[in-house]
Amino acid sequence: MRRQRNAKIVATLGPASSTPAAISALFHAGVDVFRLNFSHGTPADHRRRMQAIRAVEEKAGRPIGVLMDLQGPKLRIGTFAHGPVELKAGAAFRLDLDPAPGTTRRVCLPHPEIFAVMAPGLQLLLDDGKLRLEVERCDDRHAVTRVKVGGRLSERKGVNIPDAIIPLSPLTAKDRRDLEFGLDLGADWVALSFVQRPEDIDEARKLIGDRAAIIAKIEKPMAITRLDAVVERADGIMVARGDLGVEMRPEQVPTVQRRILRACRRAGKPVIVATQMLESMITSPVPTRAEASDVATAVYDGADAVMLSAESASGQYPLQAVEIMDRIIREVEHDEHFRTLTDAQHSEPRATAADAISHSLREAAHIVSARATVIYTHSGSSSIRASRERPEAPILSLTPKISTARRLALVWGVHSVLTHETADINTMTDLACKTALEEGFAKPGDNVVIAAGVPFGQAGTTNMLRLATIPAAARRARKKT
Repeated sequence: MRRQRNAKIVATLGPASSTPAAISALFHAGVDVFRLNFSHGTPADHRRRMQAIRAVEEKAGRPIGVLMDLQGPKLRIGTFAHGPVELKAGAAFRLDLDPAPGTTRRVCLPHPEIFAVMAPGLQLLLDDGKLRLEVERCDDRHAVTRVKVGGRLSERKGVNIPDAIIPLSPLTAKDRRDLEFGLDLGADWVALSFVQRPEDIDEARKLIGDRAAIIAKIEKPMAITRLDAVVERADGIMVARGDLGVEMRPEQVPTVQRRILRACRRAGKPVIVATQMLESMITSPVPTRAEASDVATAVYDGADAVMLSAESASGQYPLQAVEIMDRIIREVEHDEHFRTLTDAQHSEPRATAADAISHSLREAAHIVSARATVIYTHSGSSSIRASRERPEAPILSLTPKISTARRLALVWGVHSVLTHETADINTMTDLACKTALEEGFAKPGDNVVIAAGVPFGQAGTTNMLRLATIPAAARRARKKT
C-alpha cells in the first residue's frame, strides 16, 4: 500500500476508534502511526489496541508505527472545603503544603519541588492558564501570591510555571510502570512528557535502551532555551502546542513551532506537529478553514507528521478527520510552490559519509529523474538522513528488521519494506529494482538511485551509491507472478 504523499499522519486511539474494524478503517484512510495515550485507558485497553494494530499490519503487508505517549508529572492544587472559589484580581492568595481543604484565601499545593524554585516575581498559571498569580514572598513551604488574573477555581486544577526549571524527573512511578508495559507490547516510539532539559532524555534512555526511539515533547518554554541540545539528544520531537500554548502567549506559539521545525530539519530528526489541528471535528464532520490552513502550514514548513488527538480518540468523526488530513497533505504537496519552499529550507549536510551519500542521492535522483531512491538500512539512520535531504523521488527503505521498518513509518517520505539480506551488489540492485516495481514506485525503463553499505549486513556503513534502470524483462516477470 503506497501512500500518495510524503508527510505522515499520527492518530490517537481511544473510545471512538479502538475496535479492530475502526483501526483497520483508519489505517486504510491514511494513518501511518497510531498513538496510545497512557494518560487514559487501562493496560488491557492498550494491549487490545496493539493486537488490533498488528493484525491490520499483517493483513495489509505494510509496517505500522506505534507511539506510546507517557503521561508525565501532573502538578495540581489540592481540594477546597466548600467547592469552587472565586479569586478576585488584586487579592492575596496563599499556596502551601498544608493538606487541609482550601478556602478563598489559600489552598494546598502538594509539590515541595515547586516551592524549591519559588522566587518573588515568579508567575504561576492555574487551570490551563485561565488564572494567573504572581509570587510576592515565599519560603520552602509556602508562597504568598497576588492574583493578577482572577476567576473561578475548582479543586485539583493544574499548575504551570513557565519561567522555572522544576526539579522533577519527567518519569513518574506510573510512567515507569507504563513504560515497561509498553515496551513489552512492542511500542516503536516513546513520547516523553515534561521535558525541560536535555538530561531528561538521558534519564529515559537508560530505561529504554534501544527497545524504542524517543520523542521529546516540547511543551515547556524552558526546553526552548536549550532546543538544539534537546533535539540532538532525542530521536524525534513533538510540538505539543496545547501545553506549550498555556505557558506561552498565543502569538508566540507559531514562531516557536517554526523554530522547532527548522531545528529538527537541520539535525535530521523527525518532528510531529500536534494538538488542536482539526479540533472542531470532534463534533463536526468538516473542519474550519482555519484548521485546514493550520495543517497545511505545518506541511509547508516541513513537518514529518501531523497528529490527531481527541479528533480520532473520542470525537464523533475519527474517520473523516483522517480523510481530510490526508487530502490536505496531498493538496499541499501537489502545489507547484511546495518544492520551491522545501528546497529553500534545505540545510547543508554534515561532514560525514552518511550525509555525503544522502546529499549525493538527492542530487543524482534529480539529475536522472529517478522514480525512487532506494535505501538499504538496518538501524534506519540512513533512511532518516535521506529524508532530511527531502529528495524529489520517494524514499523506498529496505530493511531486514521489522522494528526498523515500523519506526520509519513516522519519517517524511519513507516507504518501508521488510526484505531479506543481500550478499553482493548485483543481488542488491536486482532486489531494489524488483521492489520499486512491485510497490508501484516505478515501471520498466525508469531510473532508480540506490544507497547501501559495503560490506553488506553491517549497520552504519552506508558508503555506496548506484544508479540502475529497471529492465524491460521486469514487466514480464511481474505479469507471471
